[in-house]
Amino acid sequence: MLNADHLGAAMKRIFTYFVIAAMLGGVLVGYVLNQTLDAEQAKAAAGGLSIITDLFLRLIKMIIAPLVFATLVSGIAHMEGAAQIGRVGVKTMGWFITASIVSLTIGLLMVHLLRPGVGMGLTQDAAATAKAAVDTTTFTLKDFLTHLIPTSIVDAMAKNEILQIVVFSIFVGTAVAAIDDRAPAVLALVEQVTAIMLKITGYVMTTAPLAIFAALASTVATQGLAVIGDYFKFVGGFYLSLAVLWAVLLGACALFIGPRAWKLFQAVRNPALLAFSTASSEAAYPRTMEALQRFGVSRRIVSFVLPLGYSFNLDGSMMYCTFATLFIAQAYGIEMTWGQQITMLLLLMVTSKGMAGVPRASLVVISATLAFFKLPEAGLLLILAVDHLLDMGRSGTNVIGNSVAAAVVGKWEGQLGDPEPEPDVIKAV
Repeated sequence: MLNADHLGAAMKRIFTYFVIAAMLGGVLVGYVLNQTLDAEQAKAAAGGLSIITDLFLRLIKMIIAPLVFATLVSGIAHMEGAAQIGRVGVKTMGWFITASIVSLTIGLLMVHLLRPGVGMGLTQDAAATAKAAVDTTTFTLKDFLTHLIPTSIVDAMAKNEILQIVVFSIFVGTAVAAIDDRAPAVLALVEQVTAIMLKITGYVMTTAPLAIFAALASTVATQGLAVIGDYFKFVGGFYLSLAVLWAVLLGACALFIGPRAWKLFQAVRNPALLAFSTASSEAAYPRTMEALQRFGVSRRIVSFVLPLGYSFNLDGSMMYCTFATLFIAQAYGIEMTWGQQITMLLLLMVTSKGMAGVPRASLVVISATLAFFKLPEAGLLLILAVDHLLDMGRSGTNVIGNSVAAAVVGKWEGQLGDPEPEPDVIKAV
């Protein structure tokens, strides 16, 4: 007979099949709507479908703030004093900085190798239209640094300011760890909040296939399958670059945790697929946390590294910024010196750290970079049409990058245990 573990494994497989079916069905329905309706009708249909995705993402955002706060406080509080917190923090940030440099460099090298914008021969006009598309004022260094500290944790949670919640949670967790008895009532409360929020996450995730279907159907209905063909060189080049980044991440993971690296990628495939399908790393946060713990990474490491990763370790998004910026320069026939390109990498190292919680964040970073180097801001219009398709890839990559970071830091700290068994589904007898 099927026991609870067998039933759970079967349900996970069924959920994966539902997600894949939703992706294929969304593309098919979107194509039918695109072919049978005029532009206005297709836009109206897409608007109706977007209600489903908006509701789903609002449900996810409802979960994120209390879950990040509770898990991070709990994870830090269980560490053995300030020395361990500092040690884990240094190792985590060291990995994040290294991963950022690697991601940005891969984007730089791949865009030079593939040259997706060469030959487009665009002229510099319509700059005002592109400049109005995004707000670049968010990404000044002063605003970023002052934005780190919340004026009110209630306000930060209300606005889902993940970076501010992380800073406050680190203070609270460190203070709890410094108290002699570790404030058992507070610690028990945050652990209970974590359990409750993960249960709510389970309820919300049952609607994920419906949201995935609606998101893809909406995009294809308004833009059609031609949106992929028209930008094949750019989109294809970017996804090839992502494949290179994935290979580097897999290699780095194998270097530090050994042959289990491939099993890590298998363990987080569902969260990565969810992030890819919804173009939202946040949507996959709870499931990523669960998958990493099942893989064997200790809860305290996952609870510390993963929230920080969502603010400081957006590998896919950072690689996209260099790739897209230089694509625009190529499209306008503008040659940037190597000195300018190295300066661009350093600039993106800073500005990309403020991405979390900012709408259309990659576009904002790219627009700020274009303005800094006096590149045609009208080039932003080149990537607006396919930004959602590209966001899918970079969101999935962000999940993979943060998962690798958590596993490696867990290994360094001696807190990477054996994975929980995944029993095969057997037939009832």
